[in-house]
Amino acid sequence: MSFKDKVVVVTGAGGGIGEGYARRFANEGMKVCVAEINAEQGQRVADEINAAGGEAIFVKVDVSDEQSCIACGNVVKEKWGKIDYLLNNAAIFGDMKIEGYMNVDINYLNKFMAVNAHGCLLMTRGCVPHMPKGSAIVNQSSTAAWMHTGFYGVAKLTMNGITTSLANELSWRKIRVNAIAPGPTETPALRNTAGSYADELVKTMPIKRLGTPDDMANAALFLFSDQASFITGLIMNVDGGQCMRV
Repeated sequence: MSFKDKVVVVTGAGGGIGEGYARRFANEGMKVCVAEINAEQGQRVADEINAAGGEAIFVKVDVSDEQSCIACGNVVKEKWGKIDYLLNNAAIFGDMKIEGYMNVDINYLNKFMAVNAHGCLLMTRGCVPHMPKGSAIVNQSSTAAWMHTGFYGVAKLTMNGITTSLANELSWRKIRVNAIAPGPTETPALRNTAGSYADELVKTMPIKRLGTPDDMANAALFLFSDQASFITGLIMNVDGGQCMRV
């Protein structure tokens, strides 16, 4: 799998799994756009990639704002002439409210869904005009989509539906669209949200460890690559067997 001089946009790349994606893709020879709403964290990741010999830029983007997404796509096009890959990772997670549908503030819920469910669609709209034939998109889903975990799970289930719909809709442009559904993955956001419960989850899984950002990057690289040229509309669990589907 050769990715030298390929151009990738990674949303939510200022920390956690998104940062892991950005660093791994840079190590594989890609030119990386660190698309992040937190300017300090996004610039840090881009600077560290460049200092390590990679090539990266930071673009501040709010994935719930279509004009912000379009502007991000335009910046990358102007900088590198194209976008080969898009990794829609941005989400409200580490500091999300843990509430039920019957009591969550409706304005918070609308914002949450705008980021976690529809952000992948808006970024796709912003990037696809600059993506040549043979490009690929990977959305960041979650095993929570099948675990009845309130509005977080519903947002990821919605993302799965968007993924399969876009796989069909963008097929005429020869752009493949797939998703990765991570299980519990070792990041500060997971610890902030789940605490020690994450370790309890591991005990119930066939592969008894937390995932790592590199596990997710391995899957993304495969889905981006020509080795996956006959794969689109797939929701790929990368979860240690946490959620087995038939």
